[in-house]
Amino acid sequence: MGLHELRVRDFRLFHEFAFEPVHDAITVLLSQNGTGKTSVLEAVYALATASSFRTSSASDMIRTGSSLAEVHGVVFQHERRIQVDLTLSRGVRNTTKRMLVNGQRPQSRAVLSEALPLTVFTPEGVDIIRQGPEHRRTFLTNLLTDVDLTTGDVIERFNHVLSQRNALLRSFAGEAPSRSQREELETWDLEFCVTGERLVAARIALLNDLAPLTTHFYQSLADNELRVEVTYERSWQGDLSNALRASFNDDRYRGHSTIGPQRDDVALRLAGRDARRQASQGEQRSLALALRLAGHELVRQRRGLDPLLLLDDVFGELDSLRSDRLLRLLPVGQTLVTTSTPLPLGMNPAAIIDLTKVKT
Repeated sequence: MGLHELRVRDFRLFHEFAFEPVHDAITVLLSQNGTGKTSVLEAVYALATASSFRTSSASDMIRTGSSLAEVHGVVFQHERRIQVDLTLSRGVRNTTKRMLVNGQRPQSRAVLSEALPLTVFTPEGVDIIRQGPEHRRTFLTNLLTDVDLTTGDVIERFNHVLSQRNALLRSFAGEAPSRSQREELETWDLEFCVTGERLVAARIALLNDLAPLTTHFYQSLADNELRVEVTYERSWQGDLSNALRASFNDDRYRGHSTIGPQRDDVALRLAGRDARRQASQGEQRSLALALRLAGHELVRQRRGLDPLLLLDDVFGELDSLRSDRLLRLLPVGQTLVTTSTPLPLGMNPAAIIDLTKVKT
């Protein structure tokens, strides 16, 4: 299983580029910075998520001077062949994305997760520890869908309800709602609570399974026995419906929902210390890697397959000891590695591609 072929046109700096990574082994993209190594991984990531791990603006992925970018991939799951096609079209005001899986528009992200589950770690991946809650929520959302495809329905339903509730709140313009508006809000509030609690329950269950794996990988990477805590933090206390009623005036004035799963966080602690504020850079990087490896392993256990692993210049950010430990912990299966520095001595890739020799 895995990615058998990748082709791009007018994506980032590439006019055209195609390659076939080795199945169930390590393929290394080794070349100097600025040659498009990270863009190759970004294209693979876009096939699996219809998004980028580098930017929130889809137009950034379209080659300068072009109005259309294409990414095509062929994936095999055992004997099943899956073709994934992504087209990015730059318009006057925005960029549209068109995704097809075997010629059909996917109804949810779960369809993409089923086709090409993957784990990615970049130098910016440590932001999951250092930065705000949105980084940890995104990690949870993607991992939930990869672990259990059915949770995609819960996530999409909650996002729809949240969008509708926020639109209604904005329509109040800070004023007291009319009777009909109040009744409509009550309808959305009920759905918000039902779907919100289901989403929170799924997140907590995921973290309960993820925590011991994270501890294992962290202790192996850092070569110590520090205790890792991974706990869920709600943005409200008590019953969600009561909390929504209590926050109504604030929601009305601000024009959006100020509490709920979309505002929750994940607390990460090392030996009781807040990893975001009190851990060293080395500890933070090891913990970020441990979280990704734990998620990768959880997908493997639940779904009985090996997700594609993307490592973008990770070894250049680690000292030699941590690099050696990471090599020993790398899961089996297909792995794409980018680097501009010599490979760790213990790495034995099946193929090395020099992008400086690729015509872009």
